Amino acid sequence: MATLAGFFRPLIAHLEGSRDERFAFDRLAARTVAIGALLLAGCSSSGERGAPLVVVDDAGDTTFVTRPFQRVVSLAPATTELVFAIGAGDRLVGRTRWCDYPVEALALPDLGDGLQPNLEAVLGVSPDLVLLYHSTTNEESARRLRSAGIAALQLGIDRLNDVPRVARLIGPVLGRAGSADSLAAAFLAEIAGLRPAGGDTAAGSGPSVLLLAWDSPPIAIGASSFQSEILVLAGGRNIFGDLDRPSAEVSLEAIVARDPDAVLVTGGRTPEAFDRPEWRLVPAIRERRFIQFDHTAFDRPSPRAPAVIMALRQVIEGRAW
Repeated sequence: MATLAGFFRPLIAHLEGSRDERFAFDRLAARTVAIGALLLAGCSSSGERGAPLVVVDDAGDTTFVTRPFQRVVSLAPATTELVFAIGAGDRLVGRTRWCDYPVEALALPDLGDGLQPNLEAVLGVSPDLVLLYHSTTNEESARRLRSAGIAALQLGIDRLNDVPRVARLIGPVLGRAGSADSLAAAFLAEIAGLRPAGGDTAAGSGPSVLLLAWDSPPIAIGASSFQSEILVLAGGRNIFGDLDRPSAEVSLEAIVARDPDAVLVTGGRTPEAFDRPEWRLVPAIRERRFIQFDHTAFDRPSPRAPAVIMALRQVIEGRAW
C-alpha cells in the first residue's frame, strides 16, 4: 500500500489541476513568500515575534506566521523527509504510517493516513502546524484544523523541482530558512549536473522502459511524474514520455506497439506480478527483460533524488542493451 501511495501521487495531482496552473501557482507562492520574508523581522530561529511572514500554500490559502512553529505534524512522507533534511526534525510530533525515512521518523507517533487523516489523532498530539498533501480530499481537513486554531499548509511535492521550492517555503516557518536555502541550492545544482546534454529531456533518449503505476488495468507513468524525471535523468527513455500527465490508463495493445526494451519493477513488486497470459504479448516481459530496482526514494520526490538517479543509472548502464 505504501508503494501504491507513492505511485498514485502523480495521478492525484494531475486530476486536480493542470501543470500550467500548478506552475503559475508555484510562481505566485514563491513571490508571496519572498515578499513576506522582506517584511519579516522576527520570524527567526530564536522564536521572537515580529512582522508576520505571509505564506500562501499550494491550495491558495494564506497563513500569517509571527514566529516559527514548534509542534508540527507532517502527513506526507515527502514532507516529513524534507522537514528532517532542513534540520527541523526536532519540531515534528506526528507522522503518517508511510513516513519511513529517515529512521528517526519511525520514533514519532503514527497518526494513520495522510489523505482524509484522523483529525482526532492529530489533535491528540497538540500541534501548532499540520503539513498536508495538497489534494481536494484534504481541503476539509485543512479547514477544520484552522477552525480549531491550528495552522495548516497543503503542499504538493509532485515533481523534482517541488523539492527545493517547498523547502524554501517551509524553511522560514520552521525557523530554518538558511538551511532550507542551502538544501535547495545544492539540490538544484546536483540535478543540473545530472541532466543529459541534448536529447529529449521529457521522454529521454536511452533504452526504452515501461514504467507502470499499476498493472491491472495498466496505468503508465507519464512525462509530468517525478518518476519519469528520475528515469530520464538516469539514462532511460520512458515509452509513455509523450503523455503530458503524471499517469494514465493505457491499453496492453499500446504497450505492445511501443515495444519497450525493459520493464522497470520497483516498490517491492517482482517480475512475477506479470506472470499472466495477457502480459506475454509484450516481448520484454515474455523474454524476462526486467529492471529490478528497489529504492524508497523512487516512490517520492525527496532530497535523495540525486542519489536514486545515480543508483538507477548504474543499473541501466550495467545492462547489455
